[in-house]
Amino acid sequence: MSEKKSVMPKIIGILALFAFIILLENIRGIFPGLPMIFDPMSPLFTVLKKAAVYSLVAVSMNLLNGFTGLFSLGQAGFMLLGAYTYAILTVPSAMKEQVYYLFGGCAFQFSLLDAFQGIFGASGAGYAISLILACLIAIILAGAVAAFFAFLIGFPVLRLKSDYLAIATLGFAEILRAIFQWQTLGPITNGANMIKGFPTFTSFNITGPNGEVVLRLSVFVPFLITTACITLIVLLIRSSYGRAFVAIRDDEIAAEAMGIRLFSHKMLSFTISSFFAGVGGALFAMYVANAQAKAFTSTMTYEILLIVVIGGIGSVSGSVIATFLYVVCSEWWLRFLDSEQYIGSFKVPLLRNGFRMVVFSVVIMIIVLFFSQGIMGNREIDFEALFNRKKKNPKADGKKD
Repeated sequence: MSEKKSVMPKIIGILALFAFIILLENIRGIFPGLPMIFDPMSPLFTVLKKAAVYSLVAVSMNLLNGFTGLFSLGQAGFMLLGAYTYAILTVPSAMKEQVYYLFGGCAFQFSLLDAFQGIFGASGAGYAISLILACLIAIILAGAVAAFFAFLIGFPVLRLKSDYLAIATLGFAEILRAIFQWQTLGPITNGANMIKGFPTFTSFNITGPNGEVVLRLSVFVPFLITTACITLIVLLIRSSYGRAFVAIRDDEIAAEAMGIRLFSHKMLSFTISSFFAGVGGALFAMYVANAQAKAFTSTMTYEILLIVVIGGIGSVSGSVIATFLYVVCSEWWLRFLDSEQYIGSFKVPLLRNGFRMVVFSVVIMIIVLFFSQGIMGNREIDFEALFNRKKKNPKADGKKD
């Protein structure tokens, strides 16, 4: 009974978050006089969607780097695999000739969306069911493909240590990016061109008979998927496997002496982390409405790693908090630094294109220097304390033994 009670604050908090996101996304439709910040096309909702996607990837990286102690830099490569898997599987067959026009069509004609529409119908409730099932299965397969490649490369690279592992995984990600841009594979990957036309977050908006949007869910969907995935990661961390990961991170010799099979658990952590990175890649493709290999550079991996460090290595809630702070600062709050600003007739010096990243880099350096453990360190948010479920009895506290 006590376990159920301890779970309830978390469930209530998650449901309240979902309700708030749906209300926030649709509030300007209810009250049109609200400021433009609540407009669905405003930077607020762009930031929320990107932060939801990046938080999943950051937590998946923290599972490997923070909880298992394996320094991997292949996150962008696994995201690329997930993005392309999702895009190829969900582009409607009728769109493939248009998308792959440089190569005379796609060599892979199957589409999950078309398959489910053939079963449930292409309009009304049938289309909604087809869309949900097609996207859900494609996202799971995106993670599975990333996990499969992680399993394959895990045999050689997981025998490496520290910096050598980081270099090997970074090299793998760069090789993948080059291969997917190879024109010879154009009939499958569309070469250096982007794949478009697949369902995105906006596809889940509910429309009326005249095509007008009745209920917007484009922000709710990434939050829902990300929350479900992070919950699974948290459950894994709290299981016996998660404790084994932490033991490997703290002391491999002691962990092996306790009977923990080092290579098997490292492979499990590497594969699971890559699975969720692949899911994150599929969500990223839905966010930007395309899949293109040149977007998944090493810079993306460094961004995710920076988020993990800022949030706290070994803290899931720290990674989530740091993701939202990083995205909102880099994509919104500091954007004004990239354009000329005037105070009366006085031109503010230094403000020009690219200056935002200079200031942002300085802020990050200050955080890393003075908060070396990150925002949360290795701690997590205590939901029971937030909900104030129980108050201490002052008489009991003052009672002497």
